[in-house]
Amino acid sequence: MKTLTVETQVRRQMIDVTARVQEIVTESNRPSGLVVCFVPHTTAAITINENADPDVARDILYKLGKEIPPDDGYHHLEGNSDAHIQASLLGASQQILFENRRLVLGRWQAVYFCEFDGPRQRRLIVEVMPFA
Repeated sequence: MKTLTVETQVRRQMIDVTARVQEIVTESNRPSGLVVCFVPHTTAAITINENADPDVARDILYKLGKEIPPDDGYHHLEGNSDAHIQASLLGASQQILFENRRLVLGRWQAVYFCEFDGPRQRRLIVEVMPFA
């Protein structure tokens, strides 16, 4: 298991971590299997989506912010209920197949670390599981 540090710069942001996950898969020296990416935070998430056009990530953040605004009568005293809800919707983990030491992703797909309560220093845990 490897732990990556992800530095976020603003309150809400999507960071492409595909190359960093791929590096861990390559270094594992396993020909094929499954890699699990897990975010151990309640106001951050991990997702897979398009990386060819940066407007896609912007649109995702825009829509999440519009539908789940920061100030909407929440009861949580910390003031980041929107971040908790957004993280819950996207999820804390992704599983990605790999073959020939390469992530099996679609042509336009990338792995994104999603920050909803930054800026912060975050962790992304990556576990490579070979097929028997």
